[in-house]
Amino acid sequence: MSRIVADNITDSSAFYDRPANAVPSPTLGELLKYVGDIRKEGNGDETPAHRVLEMSETSSEPRSLPFVLSFNNLTYSVKIRRERLFSRSKVLLNDISGEARDGEILAVLGASGSGKSTLIDALANRIAKGSLKGTMTLNGEQLESRLLKVISAYVMQDDLLFPMLTVEETLMFAAEFRLPRTLSKSKKKLRVQALIDQLGLRNAAKTVIGDEGHRGVSGGERRRVSIGIDIIHDPIILLLDEPTSGLDSTSAYMVVKVLQRIAQSGSIVIMSIHQPSYRILGLLDRLLFLSRGQTVYSGSPTNLPLYFSDFGHPIPDKENRTEFALDLIRELEGSPGGTKSLVEFNKSWQNLKRSRNSITTGYETPTHGLSLKEAISASISRGKLVSGAGATNDISPNSMVPTFANPMWIEMAVLSKRSFTNSRRMPELFGIRLGAVVVTGFILATMFWNLDNSPKGVQERLGFFAFAMSTTFYTCADALPVFLQERYIFMRETAYNAYRRSSYVLSHSIVAIPALIFLSFAFSAITFWAVGLDGGFSGFVFYYLIILASFWAGSSFVTFLSGIVPHVMLGYTIVVAILAYFLLFSGFFINRDRIPIYWIWFHYISLVKYPYEAVLQNEFQDPIKCFVRGTQIFDNSPLGDIDNSMKVKLLQSMSRSLGVSITSTTCLTTGADILKQQGITDLTKWNCLWITVAWGFLFRILFYFCLLLGSKNKRR
Repeated sequence: MSRIVADNITDSSAFYDRPANAVPSPTLGELLKYVGDIRKEGNGDETPAHRVLEMSETSSEPRSLPFVLSFNNLTYSVKIRRERLFSRSKVLLNDISGEARDGEILAVLGASGSGKSTLIDALANRIAKGSLKGTMTLNGEQLESRLLKVISAYVMQDDLLFPMLTVEETLMFAAEFRLPRTLSKSKKKLRVQALIDQLGLRNAAKTVIGDEGHRGVSGGERRRVSIGIDIIHDPIILLLDEPTSGLDSTSAYMVVKVLQRIAQSGSIVIMSIHQPSYRILGLLDRLLFLSRGQTVYSGSPTNLPLYFSDFGHPIPDKENRTEFALDLIRELEGSPGGTKSLVEFNKSWQNLKRSRNSITTGYETPTHGLSLKEAISASISRGKLVSGAGATNDISPNSMVPTFANPMWIEMAVLSKRSFTNSRRMPELFGIRLGAVVVTGFILATMFWNLDNSPKGVQERLGFFAFAMSTTFYTCADALPVFLQERYIFMRETAYNAYRRSSYVLSHSIVAIPALIFLSFAFSAITFWAVGLDGGFSGFVFYYLIILASFWAGSSFVTFLSGIVPHVMLGYTIVVAILAYFLLFSGFFINRDRIPIYWIWFHYISLVKYPYEAVLQNEFQDPIKCFVRGTQIFDNSPLGDIDNSMKVKLLQSMSRSLGVSITSTTCLTTGADILKQQGITDLTKWNCLWITVAWGFLFRILFYFCLLLGSKNKRR
């Protein structure tokens, strides 16, 4: 059955290779329905198919032009500081105008620094609202940010993918994010399979993406996967920043061929490209040449020879038109007058062209034939915007498409599953962390082996607890690179509403807990009985819980810092420094009542303070257990080395002076006395546990706000 489906998918995808004047190519939604119908015939699957408007290919009615994206007078400048007190503005976009239509590819060309990527960012709403001047409309109506996020997709120049997921898994996770839960699991799988065939990735479907240490797919395949995860929901507008960068000519051609198929399925495709080959030029419908932020040509590739001929620089026969144009533009940029003459010529040439069209046809070519609401409704009916879009009677186009395709709990489940899958295939990361915890626990267990209840044993217990509690925080530093590695994947996915930021934070927390539980148990089991800590089984349970709470708070703290600090090495420096301060003010080196008043606030925000006090109370809570008896009172003093008989005489003398009988067996210091000496009198051990857990939740909340405020991924 699967072979029949695959064959039919292949047959259907052949439509994409037809020329533009042939029968209209099926949309991905129609392809999905086609595959779903075959599946229904084969195994009786009654899951409702994705709703597609039945359109006869033999219909004689002309197809209305559904979408026209127009951008007018886009201007963007940044300030460059030259000296301490002086700065100047640099114009990156200077009055750029143009339009892109569905079914066509608009390519933005120019030399490095011409403004290609800046224009793509402007169209993708990746420039702060106050910084960008000009307007952008879809079918004549202002395109709002919320609507643009849902109906468009943006493909970055860098391929940001999880290295240990296969191509099929990567696209399947994208489908689970962007396709609604009303679409069955089988339909989502069929959607992914259809997309794999459309992208030409069938042979690489089961191959991992790979990275520097793991061999994976080729560069061209990685680029097509990057495109695939952003078009899984069949967007109306697709924006790409140099999708052919770094690829060989064949891979680059295959990528642009895929983009042509996407455009023919009813999408507006806008891409920047550095220097297209002759074959790629044949796939492009419109060109927009930029030079230092200004338009030097806008129109069809077929008009390039006439344009430059009229400008006085005819393109020689058998020479690549775009290469000639780029070379000429670069030559003009180096001349005294720059490209000003070409910019002015372009304006006059465009006006002349419009007037010729008006004389020939008698009227201006209409920019669009449908209102925005009608066009979106028609596209949804044809299978576009798979991500939960539905028809509505509301006047506003914004209400026709949901902000997010799925509820929060589904997003959390998919994010957690993806993280577990990626981590499971790199067991060495958890293995190294477990090894560090086990080795540290083993060293502590052997160093503090079976401590006694003497005054020296008490002092050694205090040292063990201080080091053990601080170690649990230091071993959490590995959480720092986790988000730093995922930061740009997260920013790309949330920029276009694949999932909520809150879902990411919650799933990130859930994924961390199983590892923390295992690490805490390993450390607790190795050290508790080996050191000879008090409390029996109930004491061990609390000791395990406070170790787990410490791991939780430490992991949350480091995760919060990863949302602020942009670089791993800088992050490690900050983590080590702050954790050292936490240990300094925990109460081990100096008691709370001895800390200067101007530093006491640091004592109360020290993450080490609360678990340290908790384990001390857990150890010294028994009111009957004695730690200093009779002559042991002299052990930590200069009198500790004198003969024992002399110590007994000193006790007798002290007894006569104090009027209290003190013998060699009299208990002089209990656990309560030790806690009082350490200044641990305010909180119970359970309160310390809950406060430590609360610190963990607080840092997770702060991490969420860092993502909310600091991951906008927009230029200023």
